[in-house]
Amino acid sequence: MYIELDPTLNPVVWIALALAGCGMAAQLALSWVELVPRSTTASGAARLAGSGASMGTGLWIAHAALESLQGPGTTYLHYSVVAEAFFWFFSVILSSLALMWSETEFRGRQQWKPAAAFLGASIAVLHVVSSSLAAGLGHAYTTLAVTASAAAICAGGATFAFWILRRFSGTDRRTLGMARTAASSVWAVSMLGGLSLPAMLHTNMPGAPATAVAAAYVPLTALGSVGPTVILYILRILLRLHVRTYFVRLHESRKRGEQALVDPLTRLCNRHRFEGTIAEAAQHADEKSEQFALLLVGIDGCKLVNQTFGYSEGDAVICEVSRRLRILAKPQMVGRLSGDQFLVLLPGPIDTRDASSFATRLLGSISKPFDIAGTKTNLTASIGIAMYPEHGAVTRLIAHAEAALSCAKNAGGATHSFFDAHLVNRSREQSELLRDLRAALDRSELQLYYQPKIHAASGEVSSAEALIRWHHPQRGMVSPSVFIPLAERYGLINILGKWVIGEACRQARLWRDSGMRMRIAINLSVQQLRQHDLAEQISSALRLHQINPDLITCEITESSAMEDTTVTAKILHQLDQIGVHISIDDFGTGHSSLSYLRKLPADELKIDRSFVQDLETSEDARKVASAVINLAKALDLKVVAEGVETEGQNLILRQLGCDQLQGYLFAKPMSATALGEWAIHDVGPRTLSFSSALFKHTQPMEFDDTPADPSAGRAIA
Repeated sequence: MYIELDPTLNPVVWIALALAGCGMAAQLALSWVELVPRSTTASGAARLAGSGASMGTGLWIAHAALESLQGPGTTYLHYSVVAEAFFWFFSVILSSLALMWSETEFRGRQQWKPAAAFLGASIAVLHVVSSSLAAGLGHAYTTLAVTASAAAICAGGATFAFWILRRFSGTDRRTLGMARTAASSVWAVSMLGGLSLPAMLHTNMPGAPATAVAAAYVPLTALGSVGPTVILYILRILLRLHVRTYFVRLHESRKRGEQALVDPLTRLCNRHRFEGTIAEAAQHADEKSEQFALLLVGIDGCKLVNQTFGYSEGDAVICEVSRRLRILAKPQMVGRLSGDQFLVLLPGPIDTRDASSFATRLLGSISKPFDIAGTKTNLTASIGIAMYPEHGAVTRLIAHAEAALSCAKNAGGATHSFFDAHLVNRSREQSELLRDLRAALDRSELQLYYQPKIHAASGEVSSAEALIRWHHPQRGMVSPSVFIPLAERYGLINILGKWVIGEACRQARLWRDSGMRMRIAINLSVQQLRQHDLAEQISSALRLHQINPDLITCEITESSAMEDTTVTAKILHQLDQIGVHISIDDFGTGHSSLSYLRKLPADELKIDRSFVQDLETSEDARKVASAVINLAKALDLKVVAEGVETEGQNLILRQLGCDQLQGYLFAKPMSATALGEWAIHDVGPRTLSFSSALFKHTQPMEFDDTPADPSAGRAIA
C-alpha cells in the first residue's frame, strides 16, 4: 500500500523534531524502568513492555524522520505503511529484549555492555532491511562496512547511555534526573546518527535516481509525527496509572505493616515491634559496655474492672495507663505486651538503683485514681524488672521480666521485683509439673484419700472428707498445696473437681455395697462455683452410681462464698435442691456478714484450724471458737472443728459444744481401702469405733433420670 504526499517541512525542522521525539521516547522508557518495580510477574511484564514500546517508538521516530530527508525536490512521495509497521513492531521487540538483557546478571555482573551491542546491531540491520523492503531496491547498498558502522554508532551511544545511568544510580533525585536527561540525549543522537549513515551513503551513490529514492523513503508526515506522539502519550498515561496503582498498593501495604506492629487500642508498639527495639538497645549496650533495664508492668485487678464495669471501661483504663507511661518514659520506649501488661525500656547507662527508682515512680503514677464510669477508683500495678546483660540474653529478657512480675504479684502486688535465677528454675519446674498433671488424669496417678470426722459427743467416726492426692511416678507423693494452685492458675481445677465428684460418688457406692453408709465431704473451688452446670455434674454422678444425695457434703470456703454472692447463692440453692449437704469451710478467715450467711442454704460451719491451734494457749482463740459455735447453734447449723492435734484441743472443743472433730489426733488421711478395713475389720490407727448408724440398712432408692430436673437423684424411700 502506497500513499502520496507533498512534503513541505524543512529538513532542519525534521531533525529537531526527530531529536525531541527520540529524547522523549528514551525518557519515557527510562521512567518505565525506574518507576515500575519487578516485585511481581505482572508488574515486571508491564515494566518490560512499557519501556520496550517507548524505546521502539523512539527508533521509529528517528527512522521516519531520516526517510523524509532522502528525497528533496520531489513532488509526489510514496510511503509503505506495511514496511513502517514492520519496523515499529520489531523495534519494540528488539528494544524490550535489549533492556531485559541489560538487567540480567552473569557471574555477578550486569550484562549492560552486551545488551548495548545487541541493541546497536539490531537497529542498524533492522533499518537497512526495512528500508530495502519499503523501496523495493534490494540490498544494493547494504554492505558489511555500512552495516557495521551503523551498528557501532548505535551500540556506542547505547553503551554510553547505560554507563551514565549506572554511574549515577542511587544518587539524589535531582542528580538522577539530570543523568536520565543526559542518557536520553545520548540515546537520541546515537539513534539518528546510526540510522542516518545508510541513508546518506545511499543518497550519494552514483546513478541513484533522486525520484526513486524519494518515492521509496519519504514517509507520510501524519503517520511519522502524529502516530508516534499518540503512542507515546498513551504509554505515558499507562505509566502514570500503573505507578499510581503501585503506590496506592504500597501505601496500603505499609499501612497494614505498621498496623501489624502497633497495638490498635493504645497505639503503642506491640510485642513484635518492641522485640526489635530491645535488640537495638542490646546492640548499643554491647558496643558501649553498658546495661539497660526492661520493666514489665502488670495492672492489678484489671480483669475485675472488665467484669464490674464492662470491657469498654476496661479499655479506657488501659488507654489511661498507656498515657501515664508515655509521660514518664519516651514514647518509643513503651509497648503493650498483651491484655493489661506493658513493656518499658530504660536505655543505659543504668543500674538497679535507677531502675528501682523509676519503677517506684511508675507505681505512684498508676496508683492515682481512675475515672471509671463516673466513679473515682484506685488501681495498683506490679512490675517485674530484668537487667541486660546481667539477667540473661536478649531473647530471654521478656520471659525473665515475666518471671519477676509473677514474683511481685505473688507478694501481694503494688510492688516491683527484680529477676532472679531461681525464678526460672521454679517456672521450669512448674511447667514440667503442669504437663505431668495433665497426663496424670489419664495415667490414674490421682486418687482420693479420706480423713475421718469424729462425732464429738460419742467419739465415733461419723463421716469422712475426701482429699485429693497425686502419686507421681518420679516425684512420689505430690502435696495438694503444690499442684492445686497450679491447676487453679492454668485452668485445670474444673477438670480435677469433676474427677473428684465422680470418684467420691464411685467410692460411696463401693462402701454402700460393702454395707457401710459413709457420708463423704468434697471440696469445691471458687472456679467450680462459677460453672453454671455444677449442680448438673453432681446430679449426674449421683444418678450414675445410684447414691443418695444425703451421703455427699459439698464444702466451700468462706472467701469463695463471698467473692460473688449473687452467683454463689444461686449455685448453692441448686445444690440444696439436689439434696446434698453444704458446709462453709475455713469459717472466721473471710469477711462474711451474718445477714448474708443466714440466707445461704448451709448445713454446717467448719472452724478454721488457725483458731483451733491456739485454743490451749490463747484466751482470744477460745472466745472466737465459742462465738462461732454459738453463732452456728443460733442459725441451727452443725459445727466442725478441723486441725485437732492434741487432747487439750479435743477437750476444749467438746466443752464448747462442737458437733464434729477432725485432725491428726484421731486419724490422718488414708486410702479408701485402709478406711474400709478400719471400719469393717477394725484395723485402724487407734481404738476408735464407727457409728452404728453407718451400717444400718436402708430401703432401695429410686431415681428420676430426667437430666433437666435439678432434684434428680434424691431418694424417695
